[in-house]
Amino acid sequence: MHGAFVDGSGWRAVFDTLTNGGYEVLVVQNPTISLSGDVAATERVVAAAKHPVILVGHSYGGMVVTEAGNNPKVQSLVYIAAFAPDSGESVASLAEQPVPAGESAAPLLPPSDGYLLVDPSKFPNAFAADVDVSITGFTAAAQVPWGLEAVQTPNSKVAWKAKPSHFLVTTKDMMIPPTFQRRFAKRADAVTVEIDSSHAVMLSHPKEVAAFIETADK
Repeated sequence: MHGAFVDGSGWRAVFDTLTNGGYEVLVVQNPTISLSGDVAATERVVAAAKHPVILVGHSYGGMVVTEAGNNPKVQSLVYIAAFAPDSGESVASLAEQPVPAGESAAPLLPPSDGYLLVDPSKFPNAFAADVDVSITGFTAAAQVPWGLEAVQTPNSKVAWKAKPSHFLVTTKDMMIPPTFQRRFAKRADAVTVEIDSSHAVMLSHPKEVAAFIETADK
């Protein structure tokens, strides 16, 4: 599942690779208005799956994975440059932590009418500096507004405490600091791999992402 400001189309290359490898791959289109709404959207997709589920979330999608991953049909969790909250934590509370020197936080505009957007002029570099600007420039213009309810709602269920977890850390991330990601991965006792990539690793390194997801199917 995708994160904030984008939709599931960013997973196309990973989808193709895994589908060609024989996997049933389902894509969640999160409204990103509320956490409960995104969990419900995920639950519907999990229910439609024909096999045990590896639940994969990028960025804010990690919040949803953590909540929805408690479904008994889910066998393991994969976090891709994602938030992995503990009980009572929200994106807002996690983002309030000090950003380490030399790392960056997302260049968000002030909230407007209950939604957040990334500064379009800074989006291409912050989201995916290693992806062609013809793609990221359009993505910046086509941002999906992120609801403050989704940002501020704390998680109440923590699937990584009961399910095997895998975490791909993006070392050149300018949306979620790599230090934050390493902290999430460590406390989840996740199988962790680091990759020299921007936040949008599924766009810049789709084959590596697909291969990482496959490691959760063991």
